[in-house]
Amino acid sequence: MRKILFIFSVITLILSCSSNDSDNNNIIGNNYDKTALLKDWADNIIIPSYTNYQTKVQVLVTDVNAFTSTPNETNLQTVRNSWFEAYKAYQYVSLFNVGKSATINFKECTNIYPINTTGIESNISSGTYDFTLLSQYDRQGFPAVDYLINGLDASDANIVGFYTSNPNATKYKQYLTALANRLKTNADLIVADWNGGYRSTFISNNGNSITGSVSKTINNFVQCYEKDIRYAKVGIPAGLFSSGTLYPEKVEGYYKNNISKELLNTALQASQDFFNGKHFNSTATGKSLKSYLNFVNAVRDNQKLSDIVNAQYTTIYNTNNNLNNSFTTQVNSDNTKMIESYQAIQKNVVYFKLDMMQALNITIDYVDNDGD
Repeated sequence: MRKILFIFSVITLILSCSSNDSDNNNIIGNNYDKTALLKDWADNIIIPSYTNYQTKVQVLVTDVNAFTSTPNETNLQTVRNSWFEAYKAYQYVSLFNVGKSATINFKECTNIYPINTTGIESNISSGTYDFTLLSQYDRQGFPAVDYLINGLDASDANIVGFYTSNPNATKYKQYLTALANRLKTNADLIVADWNGGYRSTFISNNGNSITGSVSKTINNFVQCYEKDIRYAKVGIPAGLFSSGTLYPEKVEGYYKNNISKELLNTALQASQDFFNGKHFNSTATGKSLKSYLNFVNAVRDNQKLSDIVNAQYTTIYNTNNNLNNSFTTQVNSDNTKMIESYQAIQKNVVYFKLDMMQALNITIDYVDNDGD
């Protein structure tokens, strides 16, 4: 009997150890302080980035109101400047599709391009529209403002004419104002959510599951880099997902048409800053994906994975230096340079999706169907 009990005890111990090993394999970065990581992300990166975005959008609203009150070329240029500043600030918050941002479909109603100009003109003509509807996502956001302040005509004087002498001048003013107010409403909702209860919810959800804040935030980071930066900003215009058919009209900032490169590099800088845990508008750094990977000793080819990723960012910026400020011009004149930038960006997709996610034992939670 004692022998049987002993054998049973040994088997139980083995099964217990096996179970524990399995559990440990599912822990994201064993013993890493995820609560401190989430606090650093929330307090030093996410909330400050959204607060800055909210401020920039408020300036845009103020300038739009001044322009619609007194439409002239000087006020038009002021709106253009504040629009671009807010657009760049958006690149820093598009990484964080959690909380209120996810529930209001913030990204989808802020930066879908190319826009539906026919739909926009229909909205203006009718004077009735509901921006919360899915069908309205490509009729609003920064690209729609771009159309109304840069794309109505090649002449600034003629653009101003749409807001002064055009039969629908009042409706053009109303639509531009509605677009700016929509951006402000969403920014206010998100900042209020973070400053309310969501910050605590985000930090306390520090578990190891796929629905935990760490997994969701990292997945959003990777998805933004892959889909919003690599795919939308570069891959689609360069024809890499259309059997070589080029789409020079499907670039970000199409109507301004000399800002695509800056928006790309701004988005890349935002992603690198987040990777390194750089506090927003500060030289200080905190807990980050970089420190996380170093903690679990993530390596590739006998080098720290974090060093490889940062070296590749440098390669990307150097490659992007060869691009024209207008991606429309670049695609039409020498698309090979667009492809080279895409390929440089793609390398970090591999490092993120394969090496990093495996090292941190995190599962990709979004649909990937572009064949990369």
